[in-house]
Amino acid sequence: MREWIIVILSVFTAREGIAQFQPQAAASTIQFKIKNLGFNVTGSLGGLAGQVRFDPAHPEEATFDVTVEAGTINTDNGMRDDHLRGESYFNVQRYPRIRLVSTRIGAHKKGSYLFTGQLTIKDHIKEVSFPFTAAETAGGYRFMGGFTINRKDFDIGGFSSISNELEVSLDVIAK
Repeated sequence: MREWIIVILSVFTAREGIAQFQPQAAASTIQFKIKNLGFNVTGSLGGLAGQVRFDPAHPEEATFDVTVEAGTINTDNGMRDDHLRGESYFNVQRYPRIRLVSTRIGAHKKGSYLFTGQLTIKDHIKEVSFPFTAAETAGGYRFMGGFTINRKDFDIGGFSSISNELEVSLDVIAK
């Protein structure tokens, strides 16, 4: 009987033992690309924070809950950036953070995983799903992936000359 109790306890503690990491804002990049009048406009977001639980041997137990600061938007054009921080775009005064939370992580093709979760921008929540890779680094992981969203799903930009499709690229170091 005592042996069974030890086995059961070890199973529960093993599941609780999944490694937990924090995204390293200075070492990570969150970039985007969108067309405006037919030309690509690129930019980035900063202020990455949150929690990541990840073990490549058990991707189904992984969780991601991360945010970026909407007010850090940077397209290398100060006037445009101020406009994007305004009410008709990101409205950073009212909605200072953009959040991405996993609902399911699973194995994908060899060497990659599939993220499924919820993206919240301006209190609009939409499901996103995308493949990503996880490479072990000193004391953590480097996660790389990307996805496309429709800006109108998040009430960004209204009727504008910019494309509806926005591409997001993630390169996140978590330790």
